[in-house]
Amino acid sequence: MRLLSIFRFSLIAFVAITFLSCDEKEDFKTESINDYIPLAVGKYITYRIDSMVFTNFGKDIEYRKYQIKHRVDAVIYDNEGRPSYRIYRSIRDTAGLQPWQETGSYTITPLADQIEVSENNLRFIKLHLPVRSGYNWKGNRYFPDNAYNNAGYNFSNDDNIQDWDYYYDGDISSFSYRGNNYNDVQTIEQIDEAFNVPITSPTSYAAKSRSVERYSKNIGLIYREYELWEYQPNTGNPVGPYKTGFGITMWMIDHN
Repeated sequence: MRLLSIFRFSLIAFVAITFLSCDEKEDFKTESINDYIPLAVGKYITYRIDSMVFTNFGKDIEYRKYQIKHRVDAVIYDNEGRPSYRIYRSIRDTAGLQPWQETGSYTITPLADQIEVSENNLRFIKLHLPVRSGYNWKGNRYFPDNAYNNAGYNFSNDDNIQDWDYYYDGDISSFSYRGNNYNDVQTIEQIDEAFNVPITSPTSYAAKSRSVERYSKNIGLIYREYELWEYQPNTGNPVGPYKTGFGITMWMIDHN
């Protein structure tokens, strides 16, 4: 009986040690999230952007195209007293012929296990440890209810936006977009939902929520797709059908 007890104790101890060893080994192999958003004063990335907007009371779609530069300006402290980086944005035409014009700023706050971005009063958790395929987190957990109401978007896409599951989609890989090739890329899927899209039933409600970001090691964000809109058929209403929302696709064309 004593031998059996000793055997059981030894087996439990072996399993515990093995489990802890695996945990330590896994944590040790976790990549640094700072490698995917490297921050230093003076660093910049330039993007091409296609912006989708609905005009004529939501009846028409326009695509506005331009270049935008994100430049790390300074180290500051956020409203919680945490060291953060202030990022200035500037904009110019798609051909790059006009001078840059400043168009606002946002902050990036690197923490021990996550990187936060605060922009237009919205606080995102863009990256989170461990960097591992399938690992997920609530990237919009700090969002207020109906986060885009203040921006004038009266849609249902943001009703449960705090519950979006961000996750690392696959292992590090290469990525190509419009003739631009990027290496050592991590993809963060955020949401991919659609109803009646493309709109095959004009008398029925439709909506699309799509968000994905890609980060290249030692460079930063190299691709973003962010599209939130809904379609209201307004059957029998004199106003008629309309769309409300927005969409952007941006990809890196230059960096230092």
